[in-house]
Amino acid sequence: MSEGIELEPREGILRSLYRWILAHADGPYAWWALAAVAFAESSFFPIPPDIMLVPMVLADRRRAFLLAAWCTLFSVLGGLLGYAIGALLYDSVGHWLIEAYGYGATLDAFRAAYAKWGAAIILIKGLTPIPYKLVTIASGFAGYNLGLFVVLSVITRGARFSLEAGLLYIFGEPVRGFIEKRLEMVFLGFLVLLVAGFLVARYVF
Repeated sequence: MSEGIELEPREGILRSLYRWILAHADGPYAWWALAAVAFAESSFFPIPPDIMLVPMVLADRRRAFLLAAWCTLFSVLGGLLGYAIGALLYDSVGHWLIEAYGYGATLDAFRAAYAKWGAAIILIKGLTPIPYKLVTIASGFAGYNLGLFVVLSVITRGARFSLEAGLLYIFGEPVRGFIEKRLEMVFLGFLVLLVAGFLVARYVF
């Protein structure tokens, strides 16, 4: 019945999601979805917003730095939620989140380190794959100065997302071609980097 007819292979979920993000990069849903992920990642969500930021910048590189600023804004707002969890709700929500990620002992070490290197901790860890939620909750738990926390968060998150957006703005087409050709490999590398960040936060810092 199907002789002479070649059926195109169905796209996997990963490629379908990537193409959906590219197709809707100019629409309100993708922008608010990016905002939601950036906000949630700074306080409780395990997946960083880069997974949406990268394809959205590649879809329209003219908006690269606007997207980076948008991502920074909601990441910092989410950081305030994480700070509030650490400062006001640590005995309930904060403790549960930290234990869920396996960082109970790490957070105690963070609290002691903040007395000496609070600013450096926020700046360095905000730029790395190390979970930023650990920094925000620990900042509130340690009673770190709120105003300085916001300023440092804007600097470190803005630098990270702007650098990412800038590189994509400059090298967009080659990067897009590489990602679309090897999307599964890129996603696997992203997962490895994400897991490495969690492991470094747990066993090194």
